[in-house]
Amino acid sequence: MPELVNQYSLALQALMLMFATLLVQSLVATLAHRKQPHYIPGIVDKQLSHASFVFRSHRTFMNSLENLPMMVGPVLVGLLSGFDAVHLGLMCWIYAITRLLHMALYYAIATEKNPSPRSYFYSIGLLVNVMLIVMVTVHLLSSR
Repeated sequence: MPELVNQYSLALQALMLMFATLLVQSLVATLAHRKQPHYIPGIVDKQLSHASFVFRSHRTFMNSLENLPMMVGPVLVGLLSGFDAVHLGLMCWIYAITRLLHMALYYAIATEKNPSPRSYFYSIGLLVNVMLIVMVTVHLLSSR
């Protein structure tokens, strides 16, 4: 197991950054939500929109929560199947950084405009995710 950790340390470090980012987003959303005058646990006012930091922090967290499993799955399959460690690590880091930039822009810019600046980083992360799924699948099929 230590060889696997050493071999895939770049990917594992990026995975930990993704999980840490999700944790920070959860805390920020929770704190923003609790500062509302009419705070009800687990309920975000449906009338809020991008002008509200409560809305943006909640959507940032939910967006990451919705997207992280689609990245973690192929990463784990890549780790277990012996997919190239350097490629896996680079793709993980690109994804982790795009999620950080997406988060920062979602927190900073209150816009209903589409595409918004955050959309570009979401799209890069999605592209990396699709590429990883294809590459790991090809790797699995060629390993037979």
